[in-house]
Amino acid sequence: MELDFDSINAQLRDAGPGEIVRWALSQGRPTISTTSFGKNAAVMLHLVSEVDKSVPTIWVDTGYNLRDTYLVAEKLMRELELNMHIYSPSMTSERRNAIMGGVPTIEDEELHAEFTRQVKLEPFQRALNDLKPEIWLTGIRKEETEHRQGLDIVTMDGRGIIKVAPIFYWSEADVEAYMAEHRLPTCRHYFDPTKVHDGRECGLHTAA
Repeated sequence: MELDFDSINAQLRDAGPGEIVRWALSQGRPTISTTSFGKNAAVMLHLVSEVDKSVPTIWVDTGYNLRDTYLVAEKLMRELELNMHIYSPSMTSERRNAIMGGVPTIEDEELHAEFTRQVKLEPFQRALNDLKPEIWLTGIRKEETEHRQGLDIVTMDGRGIIKVAPIFYWSEADVEAYMAEHRLPTCRHYFDPTKVHDGRECGLHTAA
């Protein structure tokens, strides 16, 4: 069934995030959620788990996360009883560092692109091949990057997956208020070497 994205986005514009999650699941299509276990990743994990804990949640563990990330991830997986599907690169970080001379900088565009492919894009593609989702629940927000300015709550991903972003129009203050209200643990020390800095896409949401 073809979806009228303009109509759907108008319908969902003033809906709460929980309502948007329920709308996505009501479509009756294979659905996934994703997480980076970044600073405030607990928001989306909590939202989805409140509606349906059985939704598969994909985490691509690049092998380059900080200690705090792993500790918060374990706490959230345990407390929210998430249906986790964890994917890792086929090569260990130690071996890759030896071959590449450490984590490449974004100034070395070609090497950094290959690094990103190995540690994030290829494992995520394996997850998509295994779970074959038609709907992808994601925590992206409009204000985060230039690319996301052109999206909406419901869009078609370049891979042909319907991407649903329940907190798309939330501000950073909205996110922090939800974290405080539900006493969710935040990952204070987080670094993604595929993004390097805020406002930059790693390719997960721009890959075709």
